Amino acid sequence: MIQRNEANLHKNWQKELANVVTCPRTLLEMLGLSSMADEKDLKARALFPVRVPVPFIKKMRYGDINDPLLLQVMPRHQEFISKTGFDKDPLQEQNNAQPGLLHKYKSRVLVMFKTGCAVNCRYCFRRHFPYQENQLNKRSLIEALDYIKSDHNINEVILSGGDPLMAKDDAISWFMDELEQLPQIKRMRIHSRLPVVIPARITEQLCQRLEKSPLKIVFINHINHANEIDDEFKAAMQKLKQAGVMLLNQAVILKEVNDSSQAQIALSEALFAADILPYYLYLLDKVEGASHFDIDESQARKIMADMLHALPGYLVPKLVREIGGQKSKTPIDLKLI
Repeated sequence: MIQRNEANLHKNWQKELANVVTCPRTLLEMLGLSSMADEKDLKARALFPVRVPVPFIKKMRYGDINDPLLLQVMPRHQEFISKTGFDKDPLQEQNNAQPGLLHKYKSRVLVMFKTGCAVNCRYCFRRHFPYQENQLNKRSLIEALDYIKSDHNINEVILSGGDPLMAKDDAISWFMDELEQLPQIKRMRIHSRLPVVIPARITEQLCQRLEKSPLKIVFINHINHANEIDDEFKAAMQKLKQAGVMLLNQAVILKEVNDSSQAQIALSEALFAADILPYYLYLLDKVEGASHFDIDESQARKIMADMLHALPGYLVPKLVREIGGQKSKTPIDLKLI
């Protein structure tokens, strides 16, 4: 019975992954917004493909062109704007020495486990990343493991991408088998947006494998708005929690999406209701095509000040910016408020 249920879950998430919406006009039609289609906006899909899973669309408010979830995935004509300070490689990642592996921090290494994503967020700092040159097969993953093994400063491995949960459970399990044989590795971190856009991706097979690992497993969600959190997603998080996985969230402050104290406070409360702790709140990475999402740093500080007054400390994320070439995240000094 367990195997049959698992097979159904496995089939469901892959079916939902295959049925994503890739046409912005179709997306608007599904939300009753056909009359709001702007040809100038629709043309922006040529800059970065549209990809939105149906479960995520169902969370959007029908008939609302300004829905905060829709704004994250809908192409806009502002993406054609070329603005000083915004470029295609804001974090200086595209000339990494070993394809598919980023070693920016002394004790952590990031593996681009799968280079595809379930959803294409318009503000993505890797929207111009040459994923085709960084795809990892089993051989290159073994080379990455050899690299990790050779550096005893590394004690944590981060599975990222793209989105690492685009991989099947068996592939993740194989990599964990190999990683667990390296005595210096203490933690494995998974960064994924897949559970919030396709909650069925959190399968029993995946949870059972994570639970039996001797490594400490940390799961970093990427959720920007409280409306992304529904009962199905909460159920998926409970599976991970019961498997002993630490649940955190990172978000990005986005203009017109969540750039208010009320939105950020509501997000922290909704995260905690799902047993997730806020971790990082990022200022926008200055990637070409996303300048219309940017807000002033002073506004972000004001939002954080309001959060500190309204929330207990454990529900207030760290406000940071990531700067290419730096060896750590750069905290934003709230004393300047």
